[in-house]
Amino acid sequence: MTDTAVYAAGAVIWRLVEGKLHILVIHRTAYADVTLPKGKVDPGEMLAGTAVREVFEETGIRVALGIPVGVSRYRLPNKRQKIVHYWSAEATDDAIRASRFVPNKEVAALEWVTPKRARTYLSYPVDLEILDAFLKFVDDGVLRTFPLIVLRHGKAVSRDSWSGPDALRPLTARGTRQAHAIVGPLLAFGARRVISSDAVRCVTTVTSLAAALGKPVRRTELISQDAWEQGRADIRAVVGKRVRSGKPAVLCSHGPVLPEIMSEIALATGTLRGSYLGSASTLDFAAFSVVHLSATNPGSGIVAIETHTPKE
Repeated sequence: MTDTAVYAAGAVIWRLVEGKLHILVIHRTAYADVTLPKGKVDPGEMLAGTAVREVFEETGIRVALGIPVGVSRYRLPNKRQKIVHYWSAEATDDAIRASRFVPNKEVAALEWVTPKRARTYLSYPVDLEILDAFLKFVDDGVLRTFPLIVLRHGKAVSRDSWSGPDALRPLTARGTRQAHAIVGPLLAFGARRVISSDAVRCVTTVTSLAAALGKPVRRTELISQDAWEQGRADIRAVVGKRVRSGKPAVLCSHGPVLPEIMSEIALATGTLRGSYLGSASTLDFAAFSVVHLSATNPGSGIVAIETHTPKE
């Protein structure tokens, strides 16, 4: 990110009505326009968390983010550049029923429209570009997806300054802050299961996330660094189970192990391996890569990969 640009995030919210695709647009009060839900990043916030928060604030609908569908850039009246990141997001029937939206000083109305109607309805060319990028995925047969989130543990006490077993090395104060910072963004992608190496630094990294979900951390040595270094790891079994489940999950492991986890996801989904896997597995402490897979046909390959690093 640059210091001069204004960053924001939003989503193309969709639902199926009697099998037909509909898109949610908002009528803004002050600007008298029709646009997609979005808003500016709050201090210390990661983009994914912004998107989910702004969608909820503007529409009352809680969503989990799907695939990234583009970035719009334009100049504000003060000449600063505004950069808006967008994801797709399904509005479930339960989430729509739970919405308490009422017209207000920012949003005058919500409206569900067909993509054809949206093309003639949206006020700005940049919104049309995002809509078209979303519809290209739809045309390719990709609508519902689920994420496998590959997470590196937070910053831990160094090996040189630790005299006990490596698996017991704890997080530093910085690592603890990182563990708290990633809870919101991981929830933004709809994480439901938390699978972790049994090393303390990994388990501690996802403890706050598991508490927010009200679910236990599923610990396993099969993706631990000790087992990997000793040839006892079974990453294929762990990854295969998560792909078959079709449910959003976080896999927390170690820097040296991450490339093999990414490679096994590619193998399990019939995806051609390439340099992009290396980029997605070369993560800073507490950074994570979101691997989006088709919910209807996970064997069709990786739909998209995105990487996020917590702010400090």
